[in-house]
Amino acid sequence: MAVCARLCGVGPSRGCRRRQQRRGPAETAAADSEPDTDPEEERIEAGAAALYGAGSGRSASPSPPPRCSLLELPPELLVEIFASLPGTDLPSLAQVCTKFRHILHTDTIWRRRCREEYGVCENLRKLEITGVSCRDVYAKLLHRYRHILGLWQPDIGPYGGLLNVVVDGLFIIGWMYLPPHDPHVDDPMRFKPLFRIHLTERKSPTVECMYGHRGPHNGHIQIVKKDEFSTKCNQTDHHRMSGGRQEEFRTWLREEWGRTLEDIFHEHMQELILMKFIYTSQYDNCLTYRRIYLPPSHPDDLIRPGLFKGTYGSHGLEIVMLSFHGKHARATKITGDPNIPAGQQTVEINLMHRIQLPNVENLCNFNELSRIVLEVHEQVRQEQQQQEDRTEDSEGAGPPTEKAWESGDRGAAALKEQSVQFVLPVGVSSRNEDYPRTCRMCFYGTGLIADHGFTSPERTPGVFILFDEDRFGFIWLELKSFSLYSRVQATFRNADAPSPQAFEEMLKNIQSLTS
Repeated sequence: MAVCARLCGVGPSRGCRRRQQRRGPAETAAADSEPDTDPEEERIEAGAAALYGAGSGRSASPSPPPRCSLLELPPELLVEIFASLPGTDLPSLAQVCTKFRHILHTDTIWRRRCREEYGVCENLRKLEITGVSCRDVYAKLLHRYRHILGLWQPDIGPYGGLLNVVVDGLFIIGWMYLPPHDPHVDDPMRFKPLFRIHLTERKSPTVECMYGHRGPHNGHIQIVKKDEFSTKCNQTDHHRMSGGRQEEFRTWLREEWGRTLEDIFHEHMQELILMKFIYTSQYDNCLTYRRIYLPPSHPDDLIRPGLFKGTYGSHGLEIVMLSFHGKHARATKITGDPNIPAGQQTVEINLMHRIQLPNVENLCNFNELSRIVLEVHEQVRQEQQQQEDRTEDSEGAGPPTEKAWESGDRGAAALKEQSVQFVLPVGVSSRNEDYPRTCRMCFYGTGLIADHGFTSPERTPGVFILFDEDRFGFIWLELKSFSLYSRVQATFRNADAPSPQAFEEMLKNIQSLTS
C-alpha cells in the first residue's frame, strides 16, 4: 500500500496533492503537521534514506523521496499496468479521466486480456484488415458469451449428450462429443461442431448453426438463466437432405454407428429409428443445455475421477461420470437410453466391501462368483438394517464407535492392491471381448436396471472391477452381462467445479430432471 501511495501521490495522512492545492495555507500547514500513522511507510522510507546515505557517503537526508501521481506516468507504463488488470475492471477505469479513457483504446491492452483470460492464441493483428479490434473481440464476443463457456448436457429426452463450448481462435464453438463406434470402447471420442459465434465486419456477433448437411446457417442463442442456455436454428431446411428421410437415416447410421442399415437390420430397429428422429426433431426446434462439471479429485480416490465410455449391450456405448463420495463411488450417466435415461446413477460402488475373486478356474463358474457377491450383498443389507434400527432407537445419539470410525475413514485408498488374473464367467455376455486379463481389485456394488421408459427401476448387486487407472468394469449379476469402461482422454476447458458443493448440487439437478 505504501508503494502504491507514493505512485499516486497519496499518503495515509497527507492526502492527494490536488486536494492539498485546493486547501488554504492554514489547512495545508495543519495537515502537514499531523503525524504519519503508517509504520510500514515510515519503515520503507527510513530504509530508503539509509541506503541513499550509505551509497553516497553522506548523511541520510530527512526529506522523503519525491512523489509522483499516477497521471504523471508515461503512457507506455500505463498501458503495461492496465494490461495486467482484469478486463472487467477496465470500463470503470476508463471513467476516471480522459487520459485513461484514451489509453484504454490501445489494442495491446485488449490483446493481452483476450490471451490471458480466454486463451486466444491467434495473431490478433490480422483483425486490422477487417477493421475489428481486439477490444471489440473482448467486449462483443468473449465477454458477452462468457457464461456459455464450459461443459453442458443437452436436454434430448433420455439420451442426453456432452457439449463443450470453447474459444477456438476467433470463434466460440460448441463441440458435441460422441462415444466411439460400438464396441470399440478404447477408441477416442468423436466430435463435431453444433454452433459457432464470431464477429462480422460490422463488429456484431453472429450465431451460426453447424448442424445439417448444407454448411453454416443462421441460428440463435439465448441465455435462459444461470447455468442454462438454449439454441435455435432459424433455417431448418439446411438439416434436410435431397433424398428425404430415408437418405437422412442411412447417412446418420453411417456417421453415428459406422454401419449400414443392412448390417443392423435385426438389431432393435424401432429403437434406432426413435432415437434418430427424437434427435433430429430436437435440433429442428429450441434445444436447452444445462451446465455440468467434471468431478473434483482427492489424493485418496481409488483412481482419478472423470468421464468414461462404457458398453451397454444393444444400446451401444454411453458416457458416464465417475465420482467419489466418501465410502462410495458413483457412475452417473451423461448419455442414456430409453431404459436408464441420462442423469441417473447407473452404478454405485461400496468402497468398504472389497471382494476377493476366486482363482481363474473357479471364476469361470458364474454360480461361484454369484455366491460370493450375494454373501456380501446380504452383509450390506444387514448393516443397513442395523444402522436404521440404531437411528430409530436413539435419535440424536453420539458418534459411531471408534472401530466404526476407523473403518469409515480408512476408505479404499488404504487397501493393498494385488494384480490378479481375471476372466469373465461362462454365460456372462459382453459386447467387447478385448477386456484386460488382469485386475487390481474388486468391490461390491449395485447397478440400476429398468424396463423401457424407466419403469420399475431397481438396484441389483454386481461386481466393480478396477483394471487400471483408465479402465474399470462392472458385472451385472441379474442380467449376466459385463460392461467395460474406458477413460475419456479428451481435454475439456472451463469444466472444473468452483467447489465440491457446486458439484454435488449439479449431480442432484441432473438426476432430478429424469426422476
